[in-house]
Amino acid sequence: MSNLVSTEWLAANLDTVRVVDASWYMPGEKRDPANQFEAGHIPDAVFFDIDKISDHTTGLPHMLPSARDFSAAAGKLGIGNDETVVAYDGTGIFSAPRLWWTFKAMGHDNVKVLDGGFPKWKREGRAIETGPAQPREKCFTAHFRPGLKRDFEDVMGIVQDKSAQMVDARSASRFSAEEKEPRASLRSGHMPGAANVHFRSLITADGTCKSKDELRAAFEQAGVDPARPIVTTCGSGMTAAILMLALDEIGAKDTALYDGSWTEWGGRPEAPVVTG
Repeated sequence: MSNLVSTEWLAANLDTVRVVDASWYMPGEKRDPANQFEAGHIPDAVFFDIDKISDHTTGLPHMLPSARDFSAAAGKLGIGNDETVVAYDGTGIFSAPRLWWTFKAMGHDNVKVLDGGFPKWKREGRAIETGPAQPREKCFTAHFRPGLKRDFEDVMGIVQDKSAQMVDARSASRFSAEEKEPRASLRSGHMPGAANVHFRSLITADGTCKSKDELRAAFEQAGVDPARPIVTTCGSGMTAAILMLALDEIGAKDTALYDGSWTEWGGRPEAPVVTG
């Protein structure tokens, strides 16, 4: 079963799902997702602040929150354990997969991503609400699944023993160190043995996910075998979730996300880095 739902499906099922705006933008875009949510969102949606609802005990951005903190945040947004969650974002498919992965990591499988996101919804002239959300608080109990997340020590081990394939969602120019990292303190390059599948290669020009055949071809072209263990990574753990979503779409069973991603790896002097 697909992790994606169409705008047509969502419009017909708005009364039976909990819609969550998971918009997040790169700092250079100078867009405020919370303000933009109040300026217009899908009816009855709530806004999930990916930066705020995260682990603040580390200096790394938007790291996965604890199960306790996530439970409290989801409950305040009116999300219960028995609900179907549909995540969307203001780009098309960019940050919504991060929330999809987060719910999965917290033991909630009944979560989908709106294919094409809010841009497609607006292009089709569908109903839009304004103002703040006013959810009725519910009880949500998270059950963390450690198998879906990898940390620095895990990845150091993988680089050494090659027990899994590391797949990097950053652009080819960042992967090869031809382009400097947006965070000035980080080294450029990639992890030894990593493959590169730019997240944009998995998305069409109109912001929807490519077909399963096209997704499969993108990973095969990069030398990635979906039948073997895979750990996805990117700049800060955001677009690595797009790879997770795409891999799940083509039937990959043993996948996990490196939460610290290049922000952590490129900033740790003991982490080996390859350029070129």
